[in-house]
Amino acid sequence: MVVAVSAVTFVWPSTQSPGRADAIVVLNGGGPRLETGLELASAGVAPVLVVSKAPGPLGCPQPVRHVRVLCFSPHPATTEGEARYVGALARARRWHRIVVVVTTPQVSRARLRVERCYPGTVAMVGVSPGGLGAWLYDVAYEWGAMFKALVLQRGC
Repeated sequence: MVVAVSAVTFVWPSTQSPGRADAIVVLNGGGPRLETGLELASAGVAPVLVVSKAPGPLGCPQPVRHVRVLCFSPHPATTEGEARYVGALARARRWHRIVVVVTTPQVSRARLRVERCYPGTVAMVGVSPGGLGAWLYDVAYEWGAMFKALVLQRGC
């Protein structure tokens, strides 16, 4: 039973075709997630690319032609903090549809968090976390993080 739930929730979660949006949001932006966000921006999916980045020496990615790039460091530095920031930004800019890029195991939890803070349409795009070891670690981590999101931190 745990394997089946893990597979549906973390390995093959429901995702959407990015389609046209007001913004592309890359959570915990770096590596393959950032590459995917930049590819979507280059393809004209949205005029704004929003990248969550941990505090440190890594700066914002280089601008993409015809796309405004915004970077932020969430407080707290968690998916919850990212969702709060994105929800406030989306409301302030009157966005109706956003595309959120995360690793595939994080899709279900990130959707839950973002939809609590943002009333518009959210399309989720999942990116592989890497090899088998990364998948196993991420799925184990997501069980605890999902419990936290569902039971301990139920608001935006």
